Formats: sequence, structure tokens, C-alpha cells
Amino acid sequence: MDEKARIEQLRKELHEHNYKYYVLNQPTIGDQEFDMMMHELQELEARHQEMFDPNSPTQRVGSDLQKEFRQVAHKYPMLSLSNTYSEQDVREWYDSVTKGLGGEPFEVCCEMKYDGLSISLTYVDGRLTQAVTRGDGVQGDDVTQNVRTIRAIPLILPGKGYPQEFEIRGEILMPWASFERLNREREAAEEPLFANPRNAASGTLKSLDAKVVAERQLDAYLYYLLGEELPADGHYENLEAARSWGFKISEGMKKVKTVDEVLQFINYWDAERKNLPVATDGIVLKVNSLRQQRSLGYTAKSPRWAIAYKFKAERACTRLLEVTYQVGRTGAVTPVANMEAVQLAGTTVRRATLNNEDFIRSFDLHIGDAVYVEKGGEIIPKIVGVDIDQRPIIAQPVQFIRRCPECGTPLVRYEGEAAWYCPNDAGCPPQIKGRIEHFIARKAMNIDSLGPETVDEYYRRKLIRNVADLYDIEVQQINGDGSRTKSAQKIVNSIQRSKEVPFERVVFALGIRFVGETSARLLARHFKSMDALMAAGLEDLQEVEGIGEVMAKSIVGYFHNEENRQIVERLRQYGLQFQLATLDAQLSTKLDGLSIVISGVFQHHSRDEYKLLIEQHGGKNVGSISGKTSFILAGENMGPSKLEKAQKLGVRIVGEEEFLEMISDN
Repeated sequence: MDEKARIEQLRKELHEHNYKYYVLNQPTIGDQEFDMMMHELQELEARHQEMFDPNSPTQRVGSDLQKEFRQVAHKYPMLSLSNTYSEQDVREWYDSVTKGLGGEPFEVCCEMKYDGLSISLTYVDGRLTQAVTRGDGVQGDDVTQNVRTIRAIPLILPGKGYPQEFEIRGEILMPWASFERLNREREAAEEPLFANPRNAASGTLKSLDAKVVAERQLDAYLYYLLGEELPADGHYENLEAARSWGFKISEGMKKVKTVDEVLQFINYWDAERKNLPVATDGIVLKVNSLRQQRSLGYTAKSPRWAIAYKFKAERACTRLLEVTYQVGRTGAVTPVANMEAVQLAGTTVRRATLNNEDFIRSFDLHIGDAVYVEKGGEIIPKIVGVDIDQRPIIAQPVQFIRRCPECGTPLVRYEGEAAWYCPNDAGCPPQIKGRIEHFIARKAMNIDSLGPETVDEYYRRKLIRNVADLYDIEVQQINGDGSRTKSAQKIVNSIQRSKEVPFERVVFALGIRFVGETSARLLARHFKSMDALMAAGLEDLQEVEGIGEVMAKSIVGYFHNEENRQIVERLRQYGLQFQLATLDAQLSTKLDGLSIVISGVFQHHSRDEYKLLIEQHGGKNVGSISGKTSFILAGENMGPSKLEKAQKLGVRIVGEEEFLEMISDN
């Protein structure tokens, strides 16, 4: 057999073994034999690069190629489901379906609701061609390269009988075992822990390093098939067909006919889900017939033919050992309960947020108390009660600290705020590092080659003490032993590119307390330059729509701080954008007083560019449709729920070409 034929043979065999191991859980060879075959294939592919195939089993290891994620429009919008939390709500939904179908008999497909990251996979001729995240439901990120590393997802379908082209949707998950292992590794490396498997899976899949994705051993369950030539009218039957094509479909799926059978399914999995290897947070109920689904249609927000039943949060009792305090980027001090370890919703819980001083007082918390802990939405542990009868006689009440645990500065509490703050924003280490992390974020200066771990390292090495220091960094300072020249140069290049970020994002990047992304844009558009913003008084600032007294005082205080002013002046010298670009200036008043919703995918400009154009011509961007909406700027694939609501309220639909004509000078 020649080497090219051997490549094809190895690819086929490795795909089959991968399917048996990760989907069927029935391996037929050992790990060593599998690794030897993989190694042989890698060597052969290296000698025959003309046979490169993105769906080769060797591509599952990922690469360290950094790149931006491309935005891709969904062929079919990815809608959310209505949530329900009681048996009565389930019965009411069942009755509404019965009424909507005019008494016609129907079946319900009951499925597990997995707590992960929604994904849409496209297959053409049995090969994976594209993987896109849910995004905003209309478009998402193209994460195909990362998804190819997930071994539960077939790259080439081992089955047969599938359509020439179809889409299958599901959930990317991090199993409990992988999650616990990852957090142990991060704890040993003194890195921040992931709060839950969903966050870990989401952060992993969005990594620009596919090798990281491969190492973290994500899993996937598929639950929805779409296409023009589906094998059956039944949703359940289509998923069973997909199972035969090689997809990992949940075993916890059942087709029933009565509401009592639905409730039996819910009650069974409410207890049994604790034994699953991945996180679940409820049950999804779908009318099985696709014909009946189309007949039932959609409400303004979700399909009428499906609903999600959310499990009640699991509760456990444990002992409060001590309260520690964390300081955030803005100086807000958050109390944290440290407790005896307890199993809760599949993870070992030792810590829970206590929110603020008022929260502690509301429970009259004492050290040594027996406390009840839940996971809000199966995610963040929180204390929900105290068993006073178990309180030790010598227990001392929790006293909120009055000095910063990091720098010792007396804390302050601003009027109208529940949190205590450390006002030493120029000298408190977690605030300094937090502001730098905020400064480099994608929505701020977008220095994508840096992350929290790198910021911490540079801070410890005294390379950076504030955001302006970033622009002094040179390759030789961060190249270590000389083996990281390429990555060091990439970091320096990314820092230099950030000088082109527009003025409004520079304002946001400064990290002024209480100034978010939207308020930064309003300030930039109003004052048009950093000099004007720095010179603004309280009354000037409060003239800006959305800027209240608390935020105005924070802005004035920031620019009155001499150290902050020095940082801003250094940023000016480094060449950051300190005034509104001509392109961003007001162009006309043609849209004055109009509230406009944007929906769909456009040909001539991106959604963000259209939002900017609306503001440049005096209009106002709004996120949801109401009777006050002037019109909807609609591109291709406008969400059906928005279309239905617009028609119901009589809101005008304006196409892309018509809109451009509206704002043109002709």
C-alpha cells in the first residue's frame, strides 16, 4: 500500500475508533494503539502536505494560530425558549398547545436541558463545514477550528442516509470531571477559578488558541435537526436518524402523549440528573410534529410549540468558617463566605458571595453558623438561609471591615450605593491590575494578545504600574530567555495597533468608576475631545442624557486626581485618539426624534456601523420593539419574533437600500 492510500485508511479507521470511544463509549482498541496510529498519520501527512484535510483526525489536536472570530449569519435564527418553574405552568402550556391545534392529538418530545454553550453545526456531503455560536440569535462567531478539536463531534459522518446539506444544533459542555481537573490546575497555578462548567466551556470555546480547546476535553450533545430534506416529520425521529449518522444524541430523550407522562419524566430526571457526567438545569418540551410546530408558530419572543422547565435550585447545609474580602477593579469590596466543603449541583462548593454589608446584616450572620447554600440558576453559589438553632453559643457576628484588605485605606460608601469602596484607586494593587485588564479588553482598547495572567506577571515584574506603562513595553523586556520572540512581538504590535481605537472606546477604557460602554459613548459624542471632557464641571456633565449626579461626581473626581491626569497626558503623547473623528461627528438631523430597531444581516455595512449612522443623523438606537418604535431597519434573516411583533404593532419595516436613501444627501 502506498503512503497516500495509507493516509486515507488511517483517517477512516481513526474516525471510527473516535466515534466508538467518545460517542458510543465502546472502545475496541487501547489508548496506546490509538496514539501509535495517530502518530503514524501525522508523519505521513507531514510528508504529503498536498493531502491536507481540515477534517483529518490529526486536526483535533488544534493549533496555536491566533485569529479573530468571523461573524456569520444564521440561516435559521437561533431563538430562546420561554422558561417555566412549576407543574402548573407545564399543564397550562400543554393546554395552550391543545387549544392551538384545535384539539388535534399531538406528541411531546421530552429532552434534557444541558447547561452549556449553544452551537450550530453545518454538514455538507457528510463533512463538517462550519460551526457557529448562538451569538445574538441572528449571527454568531465562526468557531469551526475550535469545534474540530471536540472528539464527540464527528468531522466526517460514519453513518449513511443523511441529507446532502443540513444543520444540527446542540450544546458544547465541559464534563464535571474535566471542570474539576481544570480548576485544580488553575488553583495550583494561582489562576482565577472558573465559577461553573458553563463558563469554563464558553471561555474555552472562545479561546483563540485551539490547542487550549483540545486540552480541556469538551463534550457535546446534539438536540435539533434543520434542513430542507429531513427524514421525518417527527423531531424525535429525526434525532434518532441523526444518532445513526454518528451524532451524540442524549439517551435521556422520550416521546410521550399526555401531560402526566411529561410530569413523570420531569420528576424522574430532577433526581437522576445528579448522576449525569455533565451539568443540566432543566427539561425541554417540544411538540414532536414539525407540521404542528409550524401551525403553532411563534410569540414575540419564543416558539409556542416548545418550553423549558427549569429545575429548582439544589440546596445544601454547611458551616460558615470565615468571611474574607475581595477588591474589584472599581474598588468595590465584596465579602466572600468561606465554608466547610459541601457537594452542590455536581461540584464541591467552599465559597459563596455575600454581596455586601446589608446582605450580611439581613441574615444576622455569625461565624460558625449553619448556612443553607443554593446555586442561583445552577451557577453561582449563594447563602439563602441560616439555621439559628444550630448557632454555637460563642459565635461572633460578622463585622464588615472598614479598611481595604489589600492596601489598608479606610473604605467609603457612596450615597445610593450598597457596596463599600476602597478610594485608593491609584495605589491599590487589585484595582490597578483590574483597570489594566479593563483597558485591554475587546470592547475597550482591544489588545487581544494580553490576558489577566500576563497582566499579573508584568505587574509583579514591575513592567507596568498603570495603563500608560503598556506603551513603554519593548520586545526584549518580555522575551524571557529569547524563545518567545514571536509572541513578544505580537504583544507589542497589538499594543501599538490599539492607538487607532476610536475616542469613545478610549473614554470607556480609562475605567472611570460608574462609566460604562454606553455612557462613555454619550460623553464622547457630547464633548468631542478629551480636553473638553476633562474640563467639564458637574453641571456640564449632567446635561448629557443618562449622566446622573453620582457618575458626574466620579468623572470630576477622576480628572481632578493628579496621578490620573498624568496617565491621561502620557496616553496623549503615545498617540491615542483623544477627539471624536470627523467620521463620528454629527452628519445631519434627518433622523431626529426617531427610535430605530436594527434586525437582520446587512450587505453594505455591519450592524455596529448602522448604529453609528443612526446616531450621526440624530436618531436613537433601541433594542426592543414597542409602540414608540419609529421603524425597524431590517436586513436579511430578520428574526421571526421581531417581524411578528412589528406587524402586530404596525411598526414600519425599512430595508437597507431605503434607509441609505433616507440619510443620503441626494
